[in-house]
Amino acid sequence: MNNYLKKILHGQPINYEAFLKKLPDQFRHRHREIFATEKVQTNRWVVTVLDETAFAQLQNTAEAPASRVDAAKKGNSHRHGTDVSFLLAYHQGLTSSRPDVVVIGNDSVDIGFHRARSVLVVENERNFYQYRQMLNFASEALGKRLALAECDVVLGGGNRITRGAILDWLRGYEDVFCAFDYDAGGLQMFSTMAASLGDIATFVQPTNWQPWLDRFCKVPDSTERFTRALSLAEALGFVSLAEAFRATGKFMEQEMVLDE
Repeated sequence: MNNYLKKILHGQPINYEAFLKKLPDQFRHRHREIFATEKVQTNRWVVTVLDETAFAQLQNTAEAPASRVDAAKKGNSHRHGTDVSFLLAYHQGLTSSRPDVVVIGNDSVDIGFHRARSVLVVENERNFYQYRQMLNFASEALGKRLALAECDVVLGGGNRITRGAILDWLRGYEDVFCAFDYDAGGLQMFSTMAASLGDIATFVQPTNWQPWLDRFCKVPDSTERFTRALSLAEALGFVSLAEAFRATGKFMEQEMVLDE
C-alpha cells in the first residue's frame, strides 16, 4: 500500500485496479470522491488526490503495525512510521551557524528553545543553510517582514515534514510558511500540509512570476508529472504559478531562489 501511496504523491502512474483491491473498505467505497484518474497506458493510471484529508487518513491507516520493529518482522519496516522524528531548526537563541535539533515523538517533544510565533519550512538543505536569504525571499514574496526573532526556520527534508507527529507540532505555530520546490512534489507536499494545518499554512511564492520565468529550468521527468503539477497549482488557486508552468513547460527548483 505504501508503495502505491508514494507513487501517487510523486505523480507516478500506478495499476489503479490493483490499488483499489488493497484499499480498506471505508476508502474503497469512496474512491471516486477521494481520487481522480487518467489512464496513460495499459493498466497504468495517474492518480490525482481530490480529498487531502481522506488521503492523510489513508496514509495513517497504511502505517498500521504496532511498531517499526513489528513491521520489520513482517518484512518491511517502512510499513510503520518511525517512533521519533528529528528536525533541524534555526532560531533566535543560536550563537553559531550550527542549527538546533527538535526531537518529536508520538507523545512527546524535546525542544531546547522557545519557539517563535511563526515558522518557515524550507525543503532543501542548501536553502535551509542560507536561512537568512530564505527569510528575505519569503519576506518579499509574502509582503511582510520575516526575521529570526519572530520566525523559526526548519528543514522540511522532503516528505518528512508531512508526518503526523510533526504536523501536530507545527500546529503550535500561528503561521507555517512553506518554501518548497515549484514542482509536482513541492505542491503535493504543501497540499498535504494544508489539508492538515488549514489556514495557518501558506505557500511561499512571488505574487508575480513573470520576472522569474528564466529560472524555470527543470525539465519534468514525464508529461504526467507536469500535468500533475499544473492540476495541483490550479486546484490550490495558484493561478500565476500555473501560468508560469504553461509558459515555460518546466519547473523551478528552490535553489534558484539563491541565484540572485
